[in-house]
Amino acid sequence: MKYCSTRGGSAGVSAAQAVAQGICGDGGLFVPESFPHFSAREIDAMESLNYRDLAARIMEPFLSDFSEREIGACTGGAYTEKKFPGGPAPLAFAGGVHFLELWHGPTCAFKDMALQILPRLLALSVQKIQAGKGAVVLTATSGDTGKAALEGFRDVKGTRVVVFYPKNGVSALQERQMRTQEGNNVFVYAVLGNFDDAQTGVKRIFADGEIRKKAAEHGWMLSSANSINWGRLLPQITYYFSAWLRLLSAGEVKPGGAVDFCVPTGNFGDILAAYYAKKMGLPIGRLICASNSNDVLTEFLTTGIYNRNRRFYATISPSMDILVSSNLERLLYDLSGGDGDRVRKWMDELARTGRYRVGGGMLQKIQRLFDAGSCGDSETKDEIRETWERDHYLLDPHTAVAARVLRRYREKTGSQTPCVVVSTASPYKFAPDVLEAVTGGKRRPDGVFQCIRELSDLTGIPVPEPVAALEGKPVRFSHSCLPAEMGKAVLRSAGWTGA
Repeated sequence: MKYCSTRGGSAGVSAAQAVAQGICGDGGLFVPESFPHFSAREIDAMESLNYRDLAARIMEPFLSDFSEREIGACTGGAYTEKKFPGGPAPLAFAGGVHFLELWHGPTCAFKDMALQILPRLLALSVQKIQAGKGAVVLTATSGDTGKAALEGFRDVKGTRVVVFYPKNGVSALQERQMRTQEGNNVFVYAVLGNFDDAQTGVKRIFADGEIRKKAAEHGWMLSSANSINWGRLLPQITYYFSAWLRLLSAGEVKPGGAVDFCVPTGNFGDILAAYYAKKMGLPIGRLICASNSNDVLTEFLTTGIYNRNRRFYATISPSMDILVSSNLERLLYDLSGGDGDRVRKWMDELARTGRYRVGGGMLQKIQRLFDAGSCGDSETKDEIRETWERDHYLLDPHTAVAARVLRRYREKTGSQTPCVVVSTASPYKFAPDVLEAVTGGKRRPDGVFQCIRELSDLTGIPVPEPVAALEGKPVRFSHSCLPAEMGKAVLRSAGWTGA
């Protein structure tokens, strides 16, 4: 299996190179030159596999320069009972909908599903292509990726991880998770801007020849833990197979039966993994993309116009507060038949004007696969309250966005196809807003941990241990920087300059 750039370059790159490098030299994203396809019989046979073995089965065709033993060690070390008590990716059922709970890992967010295995893949990849070197992992986060990357890479030999998050653009608990992070190889900075400023800043660092040169002189290479890195996106495909197979085992779907997925989406990585699962033969029906008030993806999937020139909203679902969805580029590459020049022109136009438009033929392809919808904070809170009152099932704001969008989709289409809502975070990561929603706007107590305790007392749902443990942890990181200063922050963190 070889990899190439979505913008037409970097052909014939190995999996190890793609994972270690993270982003292509031409600014594009690495994609496989081909995709494996599993037959219905092969998929049905996966029903007996545990999650670790299923992940290895799904990823093996993409990692042809890794041995079976190496892949097994990566999945076995990532998805342990200690890290995912009760097992990864359980399904819950409430209100006629299945919820794929991806937040039972060390940081109580779905990013753990990929960021517990990426450090293992990355460390192996670096040694395969540049033995003796290390990786400086750069991450822009809208909330959950940062903590999951910090925890996943904490004290991993041969790595340093630098996380940038938007100041005032993440929840209080998400910020505390990052600022109290333990480990000798981790660094955290608040960016004085929004997530798109942080993400653009990281991409700018990758394109900075001086920084790359400085890294190489000191025996390091730059990499990424965002879903622009193929090693981060690849593991996400597994949990769509897992969800479908769980429904098969429970008799909720027949062999070959279609299942829809509704995914709360910001950077388009999570729903893209579902598209890739469908491409590989998994019987997926509609893919429903759910956005909050920052509905740039909803507009694109319904009109073919991508326009980031719009008001930016800071919402109660901050991990979706994104106007530049990087992984959409991978979908465009695939649906254009691998036309890198065409994708490059769209991305150049986006960088130059803030918008681009795809033609009618491309839009028709998109709309055969995807539906889309959005909702604001008021509806999100209503969904949290109504679901709790009706089903005694507690949603976080991101999952609530998806549940509300799915409700509208079913009302519009009358669809009776089984559907799975991807549940991306523990409600306790957003306790103040969830508490306010459940109580119908009653004044919430001051302080995030007071809200956590009151929410637990009210609902009877235990606080996850990783959240409860945060209250007593000392703050280690309090640095902030302007977007233009991010490169200097990386150099300072790595100790390569007196900046």
